[in-house]
Amino acid sequence: MQVWPVQRFSKAGRTAPRICGMAGVFSYESSEVDWCEDNYRHSETVAEFYNTVSSFIFFLFSPLMLYLLHPYAKERSRAVHLVWFMMIFVGIFSIYFHMTLSYVGQMLDEISILWVLAVGYALWFPRKHFPSFIKNRVEFSVLVFLTTVFSTLSSFAKPTVNAYALNCIALHILYCLGLELRSCTNPRIHRLARVSVFWWALAIACWLSDRFLCNFWKRINFCYLHSIWHVLIVVATAHGSTLIAYFDALHEIPHALPEIQYWPKDHWSLGVPFIAIRGSSKTQKEC
Repeated sequence: MQVWPVQRFSKAGRTAPRICGMAGVFSYESSEVDWCEDNYRHSETVAEFYNTVSSFIFFLFSPLMLYLLHPYAKERSRAVHLVWFMMIFVGIFSIYFHMTLSYVGQMLDEISILWVLAVGYALWFPRKHFPSFIKNRVEFSVLVFLTTVFSTLSSFAKPTVNAYALNCIALHILYCLGLELRSCTNPRIHRLARVSVFWWALAIACWLSDRFLCNFWKRINFCYLHSIWHVLIVVATAHGSTLIAYFDALHEIPHALPEIQYWPKDHWSLGVPFIAIRGSSKTQKEC
């Protein structure tokens, strides 16, 4: 198959080669998505330097959350570790995307996020909210898997809208959390919910501002909002996923007596939340 070389100017004025055809999806700047940070301003090989570097936050939080949630995973299901294990791949693909701004990098970045959400839904979505035709979590997980496969294939139809669709899923998560909080009287849990929403709202504000107010940020020479988004969304995910897992533990393993604590010090307001297990399956009564 013949391919045709195309020249594309980056925002920094650097000319980057782009190839049309099958090979083109791997080429630099083959993605239609381009963030506000000037391309190749700090490196000749890294398209968006700060967006790339900030993606390393995934490699800091993922191992920490795997460690902190291990007691809960032992009691609930080792599959819980899949969420933060897959977040490592989100970080890898985010680095690749922002380094190259390639079409393949964009799709890998967005699809990996989609599958993290799918695993979270399969593990933690409350049984009481299952569709009427679903009998158990295995059937629900199959439904989530099939829906995610369809969504993965559909994401290639209009890649530029994928990120907006992924962010909209957060609205449904907030709705489900709101339903759970109605019957919760624990002030510590309500505080975690408020902090989680705060971090998420701040992250979304940065994402939208970088997307739609780029000209303003360029005028004041501050084009780092998407890199700040990376940090904030990981922090929000750590808080939000812990809150969701807490409600799951209350429903699925109440004998474990779950409670929210913070690392490194439980009294620190800006600590990382995790689920502490005060009981265990050994203390569960057998009939």
